[in-house]
Amino acid sequence: METMEGREDLKSILEYLPVVVRSCSLFWPPQVVDALKVLAGGPDQSGVHSGELLFIAISDLRHSLLLSSHPFAPSAPYGYALFFNELMSRGEARKWFGEVVPALANLLLRLPALLEYHYQNAGDLIHGVKTGLRLLDSQEAGIVLLSQELISALLGCSLFCLFPTNKRGARHLPTINCDHLFAALYDSYSEQQENKIRCIIHYFERISCHMPEGFVSFERKVLPLKHDPLSISYPKASFWSKSDIPLCRFEVNSSDSGLIEDQSSGALEVDFANKNIGGGALRKGCVQEEIRFMINPELIASMLFMPSMEDNEAIEIIGAERFSDYTGYASSFRFAGDYVDTRDVDSLRRRKTRIIAIDALCSPGMRQYKQDFLLRETNKAFCGFFQQSKDQHNKRLFREDGCSGVQLHPDVKDSSDICSDNRLETSENSDEVFGGQSVHQQIRDSEMSLDNEDDEVGIATGNWGCGAFGGDPEVKAVVQWLAASQAERPFILYYTLGSKALRNIEQVTRWIRSHEWTVGDLWNLLVEYSTQRLKGETDDGFFTWLLPSLFAPHHDTDMLDLPISP
Repeated sequence: METMEGREDLKSILEYLPVVVRSCSLFWPPQVVDALKVLAGGPDQSGVHSGELLFIAISDLRHSLLLSSHPFAPSAPYGYALFFNELMSRGEARKWFGEVVPALANLLLRLPALLEYHYQNAGDLIHGVKTGLRLLDSQEAGIVLLSQELISALLGCSLFCLFPTNKRGARHLPTINCDHLFAALYDSYSEQQENKIRCIIHYFERISCHMPEGFVSFERKVLPLKHDPLSISYPKASFWSKSDIPLCRFEVNSSDSGLIEDQSSGALEVDFANKNIGGGALRKGCVQEEIRFMINPELIASMLFMPSMEDNEAIEIIGAERFSDYTGYASSFRFAGDYVDTRDVDSLRRRKTRIIAIDALCSPGMRQYKQDFLLRETNKAFCGFFQQSKDQHNKRLFREDGCSGVQLHPDVKDSSDICSDNRLETSENSDEVFGGQSVHQQIRDSEMSLDNEDDEVGIATGNWGCGAFGGDPEVKAVVQWLAASQAERPFILYYTLGSKALRNIEQVTRWIRSHEWTVGDLWNLLVEYSTQRLKGETDDGFFTWLLPSLFAPHHDTDMLDLPISP
């Protein structure tokens, strides 16, 4: 049996974990074990019954782990005291210190055993695919599959600020401890910050009463920058310009209260992500991504081992359970009590909640209309929406000259080298020819985890890259439509949240669909429009520029030949 010390996956993540390894075992230092046992005995034994005393216990644990010199938010002690002493009711505090903190201490005592069990079984859950907890570095396509119980122990370490942080910045890893979350509460109190913490505390209350038994997978998806005969590479503009893929259905939810996470169609749900997964979830952020990480706290585990995303990367998370209800957004965000997640589970015991994190350009201004930046945004969405294992269904993606215009690698002299009868050339001995399957194919082909339902999985999204990020809502909507269509998703479900800029999006997309445009048709018009915007030849939005009669006073929709339904 492979020892813990010999595991390459563990080696990559070990310096970011609070446990230590020796020969066959993972363990806590003896002082940490003693301290956790005292905490597990409850306030009568530990004396921990207030925010100040909880933080003293946390500081002792950090000292035992030699973390005293690691960066730490100075106001964190005051934030813990403020929340647990003043913002919690007496009844809530009694339950927290009397039941939840002891349960968390017992859970943390079991962390080494949970990790060992995880690594012992990491090769068996998805046959032939590495799923062990490890650093999933940039440009490294791969998947990590964690039990919800192990995630809860890791998040307990986050709450108690036990993760080493000295080397995280150099590896472009996000914040993982909760010190900044609590420090921000004290430094500049706001109701939304208090309610973010209430979501996290509610999660720990729930798991201390009943530990969930499922799994969550975390996958880094990569569109290779170099030619790869086994996967779709990062497309160039000609790929989009020549695509003959038909545009998929475009469904609109224009309600002010329609939310992506409430969709019931089994769609892939878009996380309007920061390039650092989670964004300001464990700091002061409180917009779309951060809210999702608060109501589905298991998403926070990705922040432990996922460095920042590059332009050709996306992160897909399947199985994260929702624990909290909420109202509002940003400054009006409020925890609204318990939420019971009733979504079905797949064969890997993951909830059928599929979340795709894609980061848009931040404050792009006029540069968003340059073709290179249009290409970046479209490829970013495509990376998230596309399933690399669907080559047999996406054979048109590989066609040249009237097919889909893939830019050939310089070593490929003719399209016949990769394309025959409009399909990717394969071999019975493809492992010998190509050196084995791509990671994406191994993951998808081995797990069969969604019971062959992927063909019916659409995209649920909204104003990605707009709002605080400053993107053009009409352009961003079209970019996502192009990407979803090229990825051969059956539909895109678009939540406008009542955006005035998108009040005519349903009419425009119906008109386009009625004329049976392809991805290439729409891409070419988007490029033409963007060129005119850059040159100052138009100040109109894309929809007005495309269909001026629709936006004219007293327009007659009959003149647009609008169909009754898509």
